[in-house]
Amino acid sequence: MTHDHDLVLRPTDAQTTAALNPPAGRNGGDLVVETLAGLGATTVFGLPGQHALGMFDALRRSDLRYVGLRVENNAGFAADAYGRITGEAAPLLLSTGPGALTSLAALQEAAAASAPVLAVSSQVPTAGLGGGRHGYLHELPDQAASFRGVVKSVHTVRTQSQIPSAIAAAWKSALTAPHGPVWVEIPQDVLLAPTALPGVTALDATPEELVPRPELTALAAHLLSRAERPAVIAGGGVVRADAAGKLRALAERLDAPVVTTFGGKGAFPWTHPLSLQSWLEDRHTTDFLEDADVLLVVGSGLGELSSNYHTFAPRGRVVQIEADLGKLESNHPALGIHADARLALQALLETVEERTDPTAPERVRDVLGRVAARIGAQELTLEQEVLASVRRALPAGAPSFWDMTILAYWAWSAFDAHAPNLMHSAQGAGGLGYGFPAALGAAAADPTRPVLAVSGDGGALYSVAELATARQYGLDVTWLIVDDGGYGILREYMTDAFGQATATELTRPDYVALAESFGVPGVRTTPDTLEEDLAAALATPGPSVVVLPAVLRMFAPTHLG
Repeated sequence: MTHDHDLVLRPTDAQTTAALNPPAGRNGGDLVVETLAGLGATTVFGLPGQHALGMFDALRRSDLRYVGLRVENNAGFAADAYGRITGEAAPLLLSTGPGALTSLAALQEAAAASAPVLAVSSQVPTAGLGGGRHGYLHELPDQAASFRGVVKSVHTVRTQSQIPSAIAAAWKSALTAPHGPVWVEIPQDVLLAPTALPGVTALDATPEELVPRPELTALAAHLLSRAERPAVIAGGGVVRADAAGKLRALAERLDAPVVTTFGGKGAFPWTHPLSLQSWLEDRHTTDFLEDADVLLVVGSGLGELSSNYHTFAPRGRVVQIEADLGKLESNHPALGIHADARLALQALLETVEERTDPTAPERVRDVLGRVAARIGAQELTLEQEVLASVRRALPAGAPSFWDMTILAYWAWSAFDAHAPNLMHSAQGAGGLGYGFPAALGAAAADPTRPVLAVSGDGGALYSVAELATARQYGLDVTWLIVDDGGYGILREYMTDAFGQATATELTRPDYVALAESFGVPGVRTTPDTLEEDLAAALATPGPSVVVLPAVLRMFAPTHLG
């Protein structure tokens, strides 16, 4: 009998010869890039710094493509988007101290959105570790401690022989459901020292499958099969698990209406007769979901935005499928199934009994009609026309990345993403500056289609340096900047709460002239010409900027009943 622990991969003669005769001139940085390439990486993002130069020098000897951004936080956003688009772990190479810490907000977004980012940072030389008193440039008493509360896992390296295993473990962690960012740190001297270790080969970092427990899916199938008014909330976990087809099949088998969260845009067809679309910030939708006798929540923790600001109070039985154990039943009691959305939906499809409800499409139309009437009564024609122009201008299959701006808040509820994994925003952690650098990462991931970035003028100021990145690499990103003269949504919030706004008005550049100074074409548009100008920019290869001077308003909140 052969046991698993008896299975050892024996080297071939060629591998033995290569191991005995490693190439000259390699250092610890080569072990990093060889490990990344061996795991399947093809592109890395980052920004060099003094302690990290060993890694960047090694890139010269590898086939990895390097995309360098101008600010570490933006490099993190680009890696985040690359991970979302490809489903692969996106390497992010950073330097010590200020460089590493500048990436924290991007890694928080990746963690909130379950984007697989593999951050590899340098550290001060080994002799300076642990005390924070040695006077090294960039030194911190405990650099890894700054990341433990943000990333999914932290991996510290102290010798060259640890590098391949640490990076492989981090890779596996990043790609095991729920996906997320991970952190590896390596001292400067370990990266710079010459190495006689063989080239890295034969790595195995296959992520573990998160399989549902069969007794739980059997009970869930029983409840759904016998429900009178089942409904489904589909979150970002459905998109990340590539489970939209299984979700649709299950919804049709149950005749269950489906609403997608803002992170789950595209998980269910927008115009399907059972689609409640994404109007979660609407009391009519909330009432409908509260009335479900069995509510299936797939790939969502029912957080603040998905629960209409925690006003959602389900009266029926909740079944929650969630890969993140910490989010399971964190907001509502449920039959909690800790599993990957795809595997759990497959189990339900295999066991659920078909039910028919000819009234379901009619009830969906009624809710959407009530929502449309409410929006229509608020004199928001400009906002709806601008969003419709963006949708018409954006080619089918082209992804879009949205910053935290009023038009994005509209898009969360009202934009048809057309398909899964095409619309992304920073609504996970909610930081500014996401849209444009994330779009650059998506363009690096797939150069065959144009990418749209949408920002307000406030968020755009976080990212203007990356116009140089877009130009340097010829990335096919069109950046729509809605210029309302400040932090528009904060202006609204403060005016509503206090009667006037403070600290929201901004001096800003002429964005068209600024873009052109980087060698990026720019155009100033109007609501009437937006569709034409945006479509033309998206149809022209390479980066471009479209500036829309407009003051948009949010629709009235409806979470107060």
